[in-house]
Amino acid sequence: MSTEQVLGLSICLVVMFIGLAGSILPGIPSTPVVMAAAVGHKLYFGSTGPAWWVLLILGIITALSLVMDYLTTVYGAKKMGATWRGATGAIVGALVGIFFSFPGLILGPFLGAMVFEMAGGRDAKESSRAGLGATIGLLAGAIGKVLCCVAMMAVFTVNVIYRAMQTPLPQNLEAMLR
Repeated sequence: MSTEQVLGLSICLVVMFIGLAGSILPGIPSTPVVMAAAVGHKLYFGSTGPAWWVLLILGIITALSLVMDYLTTVYGAKKMGATWRGATGAIVGALVGIFFSFPGLILGPFLGAMVFEMAGGRDAKESSRAGLGATIGLLAGAIGKVLCCVAMMAVFTVNVIYRAMQTPLPQNLEAMLR
């Protein structure tokens, strides 16, 4: 690997770690950042960047993680007795919670599901169970996003290093190394 390739991979991995942090921190998309870093690396390095099939796999994982994140929140709420109002409230609460940092991410789905359930005529106990389910689902989704990001980073890194090692060194560099 050339110095430029090592530097490019290092910068790309730093951006990917920012995406990994976005699995937990508000306001930073997780897997889309990892995917964007991989695409940027491919555009800059061309044939020594990740293979096209790797980008396809990363794109599939990105799409699945976004769907999974949504579904786990809804499933958690439904599992604890939420109606469609509670599931909708959990999503609205999560979106509003983004603007209130980490506590907002935890309390947003809980309060959203609870308020929407209470607006539908359910009592506080049933509504709070729906909110708890939404929060548990949100946390499960965050764990899933972390796992998706780690898997994406591993596939990307292994493929880029493998492809860089398969690329022959320039002739003048080969002569210098002898």
